[in-house]
Amino acid sequence: MILSKTELDALLQGRHASPHSVLGMHPQRKGRAAGVVVRALVANARACAVVDVTTREEWPLESVAPEGFFEGFIPKRPKVFKYQLRLAYPGGEIRQFFDPYSFLPTLGPQDLYLFNEGTEYRIHEKLGAHLRTIDGVMGVSFAVWAPAASQVSLVGNFNHWDTRYHPMRSLGQSGVWELFAPGLAEGELYKFAVRDQAGHVRLKSDPYGTYFESPPNNASVVCDTKNFTWGDAAWIERRRASADRPDRPVSIYEVHLGSWRRKPEDANRPLGYRELAPQLADYVTEMGFTHVELMPLAEHPFDGSWGYQVTGFFAPTHRYGRPEDFAWLVDHLHQRGIGVILDWVPAHFPRDSFALAEFDGTHLYEHADPRLGMHMDWGTLIFNYGRNEVRCFLIANALSWMERYHIDGLRVDAVASMLYLDYSRQEGQWIPNRFGGRENLEAIEFLKQVNDRVHQYHPGALMIAEESTSFPGVTKPVKDGGLGFDFKWNMGWMHDTLRYFGKESVYRKWHQNDLTFGMLYQYAENFVTVFSHDEVVHGKGSMLFKMGAWHIAEKAANLRALYAHMWMYPGKKLLFMGGEFAQSREWNHDASLDWHLCQYPDHEGVRLLVRDLNRLYAAEPALSETDFNPAGFRWISCHDADAGVIAYLRSDPGEKSFFAVIGHFTAASRTFRVGLPRAGRWREVINTDSQYYSGNGLGNEGGRETGPQPSDGFEQSLEVTLAPYSTIVFKWPAG
Repeated sequence: MILSKTELDALLQGRHASPHSVLGMHPQRKGRAAGVVVRALVANARACAVVDVTTREEWPLESVAPEGFFEGFIPKRPKVFKYQLRLAYPGGEIRQFFDPYSFLPTLGPQDLYLFNEGTEYRIHEKLGAHLRTIDGVMGVSFAVWAPAASQVSLVGNFNHWDTRYHPMRSLGQSGVWELFAPGLAEGELYKFAVRDQAGHVRLKSDPYGTYFESPPNNASVVCDTKNFTWGDAAWIERRRASADRPDRPVSIYEVHLGSWRRKPEDANRPLGYRELAPQLADYVTEMGFTHVELMPLAEHPFDGSWGYQVTGFFAPTHRYGRPEDFAWLVDHLHQRGIGVILDWVPAHFPRDSFALAEFDGTHLYEHADPRLGMHMDWGTLIFNYGRNEVRCFLIANALSWMERYHIDGLRVDAVASMLYLDYSRQEGQWIPNRFGGRENLEAIEFLKQVNDRVHQYHPGALMIAEESTSFPGVTKPVKDGGLGFDFKWNMGWMHDTLRYFGKESVYRKWHQNDLTFGMLYQYAENFVTVFSHDEVVHGKGSMLFKMGAWHIAEKAANLRALYAHMWMYPGKKLLFMGGEFAQSREWNHDASLDWHLCQYPDHEGVRLLVRDLNRLYAAEPALSETDFNPAGFRWISCHDADAGVIAYLRSDPGEKSFFAVIGHFTAASRTFRVGLPRAGRWREVINTDSQYYSGNGLGNEGGRETGPQPSDGFEQSLEVTLAPYSTIVFKWPAG
């Protein structure tokens, strides 16, 4: 035997950190003879031979250990040659294949240098599992980052999940382990067996895996994400052309795919990606939304997390189909003219033992100190944004969704928790930054980087922040000192407005400020006016049942008035599914929306109104092109709290058209005079009390002529009829 017993024992016990230096073919001298030594570690074979693939010559190897270790010296062949292993099994089966230990690394020094530097933004094409053909040999390359591991093995069905038979090669100080496995193909299940410095072995799924087995096994699955043929080139070009148009119409329908609609024959089963696509496209087109926002679809083991506790950051969840099925959904929506935004969760990750937590026996992706690395609200772990490789992982992840699946933007979850070191922490539970402040400087730098890289590589893609504080410059460009997001959810407006509408009308006069305060900061950021899924769960009530009224008809009237105010107010729009038809009960992620409610006028009326508001918003420059321009908004009246009235103007950039919006939020009907900037006929284009929307039909006969009575600082005015709980919208010029 040429191999030492120490090295043999390390191999047989799955402890050898440099298997390529031992296994495979190596030049060797035996006495005066020059040749090559070949060693193989294979399971269950009774005999093993080396076959020259060019000459077909064959040399048997000696069985050294019953675990399947074979070794042999081939004289007079001083150079390594291309070969296969020929195995004979006890049952008579013969198999012949290329040796995994006969291939050079699939990652080069430059790849590893940039990864360790944190600037290899395409690292997802190098780490993970990738179908490759090397020297004419088809197989799968595997690579994983585990710098503190003492040894890493590839395990799967192909080796009976035995950690001894596919040990991986360490690529030095990079911390990356690598192996090319010839003959493996798409569909193989695999994990990485990571041995820490204490000798404990953890079976870990692939951080860069593109497809996953369902729980409880959660194995990674070899999957080719490049075999889908896209048909959305025209859409992508239009998106690119819109990169410098932040004031284009954006109205977003937020969707949880598993509970939007379910299979009609089995309400316990969600629709698949391909089943959902045409139904969702038809509905979104009818309703006039410009985009859908999909709640997180990255792989997650627990349905109840709604996708916000991610274990497979690069993989669309298996729940609704394969990755190519998800690509088909996006492609179909694009071809129907609908953008796709995906919820993205770089703020934290769960503690599941098979995923990122303590990946190589150390706190690799997370901070070791719980004052930095533990999320107090969700019991999850916080990424170490100061670590180059972690930052590289997350930036590559954002880009991968756009490259592989043509996603049009990311709504970044829980940004506030990333920005502040003391988020949800008491005194003594957090560590100040190097300047003594509470800002998480590493997370801030990461957000700037990811926003810049997305905009650089994917012009027109949107980055949207769910950020609930007054952190400055969230939507200011990075070059100007901001974080670089395109839009930010307007959480303050949402909470204030819902607080007002949650009061019974007799109490609202003491809360007029809730309707008007938001305008003080409206143009500090590029806001999305939003009612999201978070507002209709955990006992908060549905949008309908939030309304401060006793009867369904009154609640529906309030909701119609609220939605019209929302769509006319500056800012892009987002509404969570079910809200558009006034679903009565809270959202349940395990059940379909209550579509049957649309047969009832109070619910269908709300839906028809949302449809018409979307159409008006998209068609009128005064309602979208000035979303971020304070010159396009002016209060007419905002102080008449006793009447429960607010009135304001929206105008296009050249003041060629105006919209007068009058919201009336008490139970009485009344006449009200509003001053207006132009004389003539103002056409009533929206009246939420219209019988078409299941209202009572009290209105203004389709429009009114101004009179010469000065009011609200204008020389002319309208006297209008206001129905209870209603919003009306007038347009000038009337044509």
